[in-house]
Amino acid sequence: MDWDNTLRGSIAITGCATYGIGNAGGQTDLEVCARAIDGALKDAGLRHEDIDGFMTAGLSSSMWVVKLAEYVGIRPRFSDSTQIGGASFVGHLLVAAAAIRAGLCRNVVIAYGATPRGGKSVSATSPARAAMDPYPFEDPFKPFNPPTSYALAATRHMYEFGTTREQLAEVAVAARKWANLNPEAFRKGDLTVADVLNARQVSTPFTTLDCCLVTDGAGAIVVRASEQSQDGPSQPIYVLGTAMAHHHRQISCMENLTVTTAQVTGKQALARAGVGLEEIDVVQLYDAFTINPILFLEDLGFCAKGEGGAFVSDGRIAPGGSLPVNTNGGGLSCVHPGMYSMFGLIEAVRQLRGGCGARQVAGAELALVHGNGGVLSAQATTILSKAWN
Repeated sequence: MDWDNTLRGSIAITGCATYGIGNAGGQTDLEVCARAIDGALKDAGLRHEDIDGFMTAGLSSSMWVVKLAEYVGIRPRFSDSTQIGGASFVGHLLVAAAAIRAGLCRNVVIAYGATPRGGKSVSATSPARAAMDPYPFEDPFKPFNPPTSYALAATRHMYEFGTTREQLAEVAVAARKWANLNPEAFRKGDLTVADVLNARQVSTPFTTLDCCLVTDGAGAIVVRASEQSQDGPSQPIYVLGTAMAHHHRQISCMENLTVTTAQVTGKQALARAGVGLEEIDVVQLYDAFTINPILFLEDLGFCAKGEGGAFVSDGRIAPGGSLPVNTNGGGLSCVHPGMYSMFGLIEAVRQLRGGCGARQVAGAELALVHGNGGVLSAQATTILSKAWN
């Protein structure tokens, strides 16, 4: 037996919910998480006492998984707090599949929430967070991280492949067009390439509109063995294959600023799922900065290295384009409370269930969700399916 395929389709997402997207009105990270978990459990038709597996990652506490479980009244017999930044929640699907298959738990909640905009959560760019997570090779030069690190990758891509500022801006414009179709999105309104280019400079070549939002928000999903997934009130979405990898922490230790380990996780996830890129109907990428989707589309194999700028141009990833990307508006226009991939997972589930209204991708049956953590440090990819086969 090929060990790489032993977990294929073994689990399904049976419930999902978001809460407090935008400004949660002063609620804490614990409060918004609790409400998202309540919503996901209701969607899955389960109670708190049914949950025996619990997974989360946070920015504000070294024992966040224990703290959150205590707050919501869940007493798991299996828990995991793998923290690989914004890629964590996609990566948790791999751990959940292994744990459920091994009989360590049956019903797993994966949750994340933070309130850096309207509450008191620690954001990724706050002085407190920077003090908790120093960059010894870079801090003497006083970078404004994470924007400065991602700006280095963008500048190198522009130098090496001729990627233009306009092409970077196209990513933000496409995200806004999707957000305008999403009632839940925080930032809406018309956005043009010129608007992006003329916004306030943050870190060359980025302006404020090349950078993700800082919002409140929480999301949670419920994961069960596929054999039990039909028991609930909502349509299950099956996890066909997941992979995660990380090769550096600081951007100065990244071997090649234009190549991420999405090259590794994408191939592994697709192989484990037994599907090809040509079968993917909808894509959810971690778009903390406009360079991210360009890098990930290349490294995942949707286009050749260096061709990402041209690939995202002319509305290809926007509504009506040939490849729907970040259909909720992404981290650039929908939600970004410090870490994002949970919201990409939930949007993929909603798309595959067919309940996205004006932004629904017709006939969507397979979705690729990709998470990124740190400064292009950690990557995780999963393939979700409407059908279990």
